[in-house]
Amino acid sequence: MRALYAEHAGPLLAFVLRLVAGDRHRAEDVVQETLLRAWRNADQLQRAGGSVRPWLVTVARRIVIDGHRQRRARPREVDASPLEVMPAADDIDRALRQMTLSDALADLTDAHRQALVETYFKGRTVSEAAEVLRVPPGTVRSRVFYALRSLKLSLEERGVTA
Repeated sequence: MRALYAEHAGPLLAFVLRLVAGDRHRAEDVVQETLLRAWRNADQLQRAGGSVRPWLVTVARRIVIDGHRQRRARPREVDASPLEVMPAADDIDRALRQMTLSDALADLTDAHRQALVETYFKGRTVSEAAEVLRVPPGTVRSRVFYALRSLKLSLEERGVTA
Protein backbone atom coordinates (compact mmCIF):
# COMPACT_ATOMS: atom_id res chain seq x y z
CA MET A 1 0.00 0.00 0.00
CA ARG A 2 2.83 2.42 0.81
CA ALA A 3 4.41 1.71 -2.55
CA LEU A 4 1.09 2.37 -4.23
CA TYR A 5 0.76 5.65 -2.35
CA ALA A 6 4.32 6.74 -3.04
CA GLU A 7 4.06 5.99 -6.74
CA HIS A 8 0.56 7.24 -7.56
CA ALA A 9 -0.65 9.72 -4.92
CA GLY A 10 1.12 12.79 -6.33
CA PRO A 11 0.03 12.40 -9.97
CA LEU A 12 -3.44 11.30 -8.88
CA LEU A 13 -3.80 14.40 -6.68
CA ALA A 14 -2.76 16.64 -9.59
CA PHE A 15 -5.35 14.96 -11.83
CA VAL A 16 -8.14 15.23 -9.25
CA LEU A 17 -7.32 18.88 -8.48
CA ARG A 18 -8.21 19.70 -12.09
CA LEU A 19 -11.48 17.78 -11.76
CA VAL A 20 -12.57 19.59 -8.60
CA ALA A 21 -11.58 23.08 -9.74
CA GLY A 22 -8.62 23.36 -7.38
CA ASP A 23 -10.44 22.45 -4.16
CA ARG A 24 -7.52 20.84 -2.38
CA HIS A 25 -9.49 19.42 0.54
CA ARG A 26 -11.98 17.77 -1.76
CA ALA A 27 -9.19 16.47 -3.99
CA GLU A 28 -7.39 14.96 -1.01
CA ASP A 29 -10.62 13.25 0.07
CA VAL A 30 -11.09 11.81 -3.42
CA VAL A 31 -7.48 10.55 -3.55
CA GLN A 32 -7.85 9.00 -0.12
CA GLU A 33 -11.07 7.24 -1.12
CA THR A 34 -9.47 6.07 -4.39
CA LEU A 35 -6.45 4.60 -2.64
CA LEU A 36 -8.70 2.97 -0.05
CA ARG A 37 -10.66 1.29 -2.82
CA ALA A 38 -7.41 0.18 -4.43
CA TRP A 39 -6.35 -1.36 -1.12
CA ARG A 40 -9.70 -3.14 -0.82
CA ASN A 41 -9.35 -4.51 -4.36
CA ALA A 42 -5.61 -5.27 -4.16
CA ASP A 43 -6.11 -8.93 -5.12
CA GLN A 44 -7.90 -8.05 -8.36
CA LEU A 45 -5.37 -5.35 -9.22
CA GLN A 46 -2.41 -7.69 -8.73
CA ARG A 47 -4.02 -10.41 -10.87
CA ALA A 48 -4.78 -7.91 -13.65
CA GLY A 49 -1.12 -7.03 -13.98
CA GLY A 50 0.12 -3.96 -15.78
CA SER A 51 -0.14 -0.41 -14.51
CA VAL A 52 -2.63 0.43 -11.78
CA ARG A 53 -2.80 4.09 -12.67
CA PRO A 54 -5.58 3.84 -15.32
CA TRP A 55 -7.74 2.02 -12.78
CA LEU A 56 -6.98 4.69 -10.13
CA VAL A 57 -7.78 7.54 -12.54
CA THR A 58 -11.08 5.91 -13.53
CA VAL A 59 -12.09 5.33 -9.91
CA ALA A 60 -11.13 8.89 -8.91
CA ARG A 61 -13.08 10.32 -11.83
CA ARG A 62 -16.16 8.30 -10.86
CA ILE A 63 -15.89 9.44 -7.23
CA VAL A 64 -15.80 13.07 -8.38
CA ILE A 65 -18.79 12.52 -10.67
CA ASP A 66 -20.75 10.79 -7.90
CA GLY A 67 -19.97 13.66 -5.52
CA HIS A 68 -21.14 16.19 -8.10
CA ARG A 69 -24.36 14.28 -8.68
CA GLN A 70 -24.96 13.96 -4.96
CA ARG A 71 -24.56 17.71 -4.41
CA ARG A 72 -26.97 18.45 -7.28
CA ALA A 73 -29.55 16.00 -5.97
CA ARG A 74 -29.54 17.40 -2.47
CA PRO A 75 -29.63 21.15 -1.80
CA ARG A 76 -26.68 22.60 0.01
CA GLU A 77 -27.14 22.83 3.74
CA VAL A 78 -26.92 26.20 5.39
CA ASP A 79 -25.48 27.15 8.71
CA ALA A 80 -28.26 26.98 11.31
CA SER A 81 -26.55 29.21 13.87
CA PRO A 82 -28.22 32.47 12.71
CA LEU A 83 -31.59 30.76 13.04
CA GLU A 84 -30.88 29.84 16.66
CA VAL A 85 -30.75 33.49 17.73
CA MET A 86 -33.83 34.57 15.77
CA PRO A 87 -37.15 34.30 17.56
CA ALA A 88 -39.53 32.00 15.76
CA ALA A 89 -43.28 31.88 15.91
CA ASP A 90 -44.17 29.13 18.31
CA ASP A 91 -47.58 27.54 18.01
CA ILE A 92 -47.15 25.79 21.35
CA ASP A 93 -47.42 29.06 23.28
CA ARG A 94 -50.54 30.02 21.37
CA ALA A 95 -52.07 26.58 21.94
CA LEU A 96 -51.30 26.75 25.67
CA ARG A 97 -52.89 30.21 25.91
CA GLN A 98 -56.00 28.93 24.14
CA MET A 99 -56.23 25.90 26.42
CA THR A 100 -55.85 28.07 29.51
CA LEU A 101 -58.47 30.50 28.26
CA SER A 102 -60.85 27.64 27.40
CA ASP A 103 -60.45 26.19 30.89
CA ALA A 104 -61.05 29.59 32.45
CA LEU A 105 -64.15 30.12 30.29
CA ALA A 106 -65.46 26.73 31.41
CA ASP A 107 -65.39 28.00 35.01
CA LEU A 108 -67.96 30.72 34.14
CA THR A 109 -71.71 30.26 34.33
CA ASP A 110 -73.45 29.59 31.02
CA ALA A 111 -75.08 33.03 30.99
CA HIS A 112 -71.77 34.85 31.59
CA ARG A 113 -69.92 32.71 29.04
CA GLN A 114 -72.61 33.31 26.38
CA ALA A 115 -72.46 37.07 26.94
CA LEU A 116 -68.65 37.06 26.52
CA VAL A 117 -68.76 34.83 23.47
CA GLU A 118 -71.34 37.03 21.75
CA THR A 119 -69.60 40.34 22.52
CA TYR A 120 -65.87 39.58 22.59
CA PHE A 121 -65.43 36.51 20.40
CA LYS A 122 -68.17 37.11 17.83
CA GLY A 123 -67.69 40.88 17.88
CA ARG A 124 -71.33 41.79 18.36
CA THR A 125 -72.46 45.00 19.97
CA VAL A 126 -74.35 44.87 23.28
CA SER A 127 -77.63 45.46 21.41
CA GLU A 128 -76.92 42.68 18.91
CA ALA A 129 -75.88 40.28 21.67
CA ALA A 130 -79.05 41.17 23.64
CA GLU A 131 -81.14 40.37 20.61
CA VAL A 132 -79.41 37.00 20.06
CA LEU A 133 -79.53 36.07 23.76
CA ARG A 134 -83.10 37.43 24.12
CA VAL A 135 -82.31 39.51 27.19
CA PRO A 136 -82.28 43.28 27.76
CA PRO A 137 -79.08 45.18 26.79
CA GLY A 138 -78.51 46.14 30.44
CA THR A 139 -78.43 42.46 31.38
CA VAL A 140 -75.80 41.79 28.68
CA ARG A 141 -73.66 44.66 30.05
CA SER A 142 -73.99 43.33 33.57
CA ARG A 143 -73.17 39.76 32.55
CA VAL A 144 -70.14 40.90 30.55
CA PHE A 145 -68.88 42.95 33.51
CA TYR A 146 -69.18 40.06 35.98
CA ALA A 147 -67.91 37.52 33.44
CA LEU A 148 -64.76 39.56 32.83
CA ARG A 149 -64.18 39.93 36.56
CA SER A 150 -64.60 36.16 37.10
CA LEU A 151 -62.46 35.37 34.08
CA LYS A 152 -59.67 37.60 35.37
CA LEU A 153 -59.69 35.81 38.74
CA SER A 154 -59.79 32.40 37.08
CA LEU A 155 -56.83 33.27 34.86
CA GLU A 156 -54.85 34.64 37.82
CA GLU A 157 -55.43 31.33 39.63
CA ARG A 158 -53.86 29.61 36.62
CA GLY A 159 -50.80 31.87 36.79
CA VAL A 160 -51.76 34.19 33.94
CA THR A 161 -51.04 37.84 34.66
CA ALA A 162 -51.73 40.92 32.59
